[in-house]
Amino acid sequence: MAEIKAGTNQFYMEENGEVIARIEYFPSDHDGKKQITITHTIVNEGHNGKGLGKQLVNQVAEYAKTNQLHIIAECSYAKKVLENSEEYKDLLL
Repeated sequence: MAEIKAGTNQFYMEENGEVIARIEYFPSDHDGKKQITITHTIVNEGHNGKGLGKQLVNQVAEYAKTNQLHIIAECSYAKKVLENSEEYKDLLL
């Protein structure tokens, strides 16, 4: 299984030095609530169906939880994963 790495406003996975999956977000502050907006979850062709996208969404959710942030999911995939998660759905705005 590929290790999840943190980058600037993203988490990603590499294989043989190539990024094979990533999730992008940006931080913001709205009405005094610190939050992040997930914009994209991208898994390269050939790596679909391995659960990499879900692992990345869960990584962002853990990051948000640890840092007491709420999440806006513009990415439809991330929104679906978070809405279906008992552990993380309360992070959604």
